[in-house]
Amino acid sequence: MPDQIKNNKITSNGEQSNPVMVEVTRGNMVESIHRAAYAVVDSDGKVVLSGGDYEKITYGRSAIKCLQALPLIETGAADAFNLTDAEISIACASHDGQPRHVDTVATWLKKIGCSADDLECGSHLPYHTASMIELLRSGGTESTLHNNCSGKHAGFLTVCKQMGVDSKGYVKYEHPLQQRILGAMESMCGLDLGNAPRGHDGCGIPVIGVPLANIALAMARFADPSDQPENRQEACARITKAIAAEPFMIAGSDRFCTKIIEATKGRALIKTGAEGVYTGIIPELGLGIALKADDGVTRSAETLIGMILKKLKVIDPLTAESLQSVLEPPIFNRAGLQVGQIRAAQNAPF
Repeated sequence: MPDQIKNNKITSNGEQSNPVMVEVTRGNMVESIHRAAYAVVDSDGKVVLSGGDYEKITYGRSAIKCLQALPLIETGAADAFNLTDAEISIACASHDGQPRHVDTVATWLKKIGCSADDLECGSHLPYHTASMIELLRSGGTESTLHNNCSGKHAGFLTVCKQMGVDSKGYVKYEHPLQQRILGAMESMCGLDLGNAPRGHDGCGIPVIGVPLANIALAMARFADPSDQPENRQEACARITKAIAAEPFMIAGSDRFCTKIIEATKGRALIKTGAEGVYTGIIPELGLGIALKADDGVTRSAETLIGMILKKLKVIDPLTAESLQSVLEPPIFNRAGLQVGQIRAAQNAPF
């Protein structure tokens, strides 16, 4: 009998330990392994595919930015400021700081009467190597616009404007904006999160501990929000449409998330988070995905979500063949010789 999320909590058929999901080879030997847990859930709370301890409380990190973007639509802020698909997509992004990312956020801030100084996310150099080199070569310096979360924070400022609240300190747990986001998370995850573990993300905002399968449930409700209030249905539809239309904004030209969304033509809307977390929204199947690599390594999380998408047939064999170097990346030495591969573990539970 399948596991089920019932009465706002998860019931499991038994205690599970996390299996080896991904292995890394060198020569003819497996050199490293990665353990992980994952859950694929429908909007009714049925766990349709799983492996490992999917009840474990997990910080969703940047993989749940679409949940944090719900107030951007639900408050009317997106309409009030005529936000584009690109702006809504980058509100859900962990972008690489490429010029189009930076320009989009800068233009958006000007539209709402704010500047980069109003962003409370901190600054870092672009993650995109060529963009970083060009910035430094031209005498530029890092700014909050280059922060991979600057789009999310521009969204937060926009909601504050629409709500008529002081934006200063919007990253604090007790700020009206963060309380509204918490309410949206509780509704989508099906849990009271008032006493949930919490900390701070790399960009300063609160992170809330949620069981992995409940994060998957929230993604499933994005995929199929038919049992949600009308304004929530509209918000989910608008956000997923924007991400599918503007996959570059969600990550960048060299990034796994963008490549998968582009290759599947929006059938799989996936999002990475720090510490080996990944989520996925599969609109045509009404399914949500959440996974966490035990060791927090992104390479294993990317390979695992690719495995799940292939299992669900969202990535068909022809697309999988074209994405082979992305889904199971080769490992090269400094001389350019392939010496290994990151791949699905032979006994991964699927």
